[in-house]
This record gives sequence, structure tokens and C-alpha cells, in this order.
Amino acid sequence: MTDKNESCEGGCTCGHVRYQVKSDPMIVHCCHCRGCQKNSGSAFALNALFEAERVELLSGSTEDITVPTPSGTGQTITRCAKCKVAVWSNYNMGGLREHVRFIRVGTLDNPDQFPPGVHIFTESKQPWTVIPEGDPSVGIFYDWAEVWSPESLERLHVLEDATGIKIT
Repeated sequence: MTDKNESCEGGCTCGHVRYQVKSDPMIVHCCHCRGCQKNSGSAFALNALFEAERVELLSGSTEDITVPTPSGTGQTITRCAKCKVAVWSNYNMGGLREHVRFIRVGTLDNPDQFPPGVHIFTESKQPWTVIPEGDPSVGIFYDWAEVWSPESLERLHVLEDATGIKIT
């Protein structure tokens, strides 16, 4: 997104679920881990991270399912109750599970506005997947302070202060 105060909408394939995000994401992960490959049925998952309070369900009904993750903490996937398309996930994220939504970028109306901010778990990426030169990438995960913008780190610190959960 180019305007920091702009909102963006998205939804599922059948149109039953519509949602709105009310800011730019804190960061966009292009995750190449085997779990994301299995869950997406593709070479990677592209997730934009937003505070839960900045994501509003506009219409439709959803259902949550929890699936295992390599970390053992599981991920909760929110899907359209009708077409079953995943619109976002919640990961443990150091205990912030209920406070951060990992929006599936492909469900946004304008997904091209959300390029990856970092490629993660590249040690398990498909060998034919090419990461553009200059794109930040890490073998597994990263230090928040080294990758996130100062504005995004401030938003994360606000979440930490509000919840009493420190992950940075």
C-alpha cells in the first residue's frame, strides 16, 4: 500500500467472506518452510502481518481449524465457512497468537501492493524458486530489529506493552 492511512479489502473465492485491513502490514513474509508449502499447496506462503485490531471481518462467516506446525505450537487457520479458502492464520508468535493476523496476501483485492519484506526458511525453499537479488532472505528466521522498519517495530512494541508479552 502506498498511503499509510489507506485501507484495503480482501475476501475468499466465493465472495461470502469480505474483510478490511486498516493500515499497511507490519511486514510481509514469504515463507518457504515445508509446513507452508504443504498448507498452501505451493512453493511458499505469502503472509502480511497485521495487528488483529486492524483486521475487520465485513461480511460472511468463518471457521477456524488448527493444524500442526514444525514448532509444535500449531497454527489456527481462518477459512470461509462456504468455500473453505484460507483468508488468514494465527501463529503462536511468542505468545501473541490472538493479537496478530497473518493475512494470506493472495486473498487481498490488490495483492500486488504487498511484495515480500523478507523471505524466511529459505533453507527449505524449492530449488527452482528464485529469490530476487536484493530481497532480504534468511535460512530460518531473523532478529526483528534487523528486518522490521522502525514504524513496524513500534507497532510491535505497542502490542507487547498491551499484552505484557515480550518477543523482541
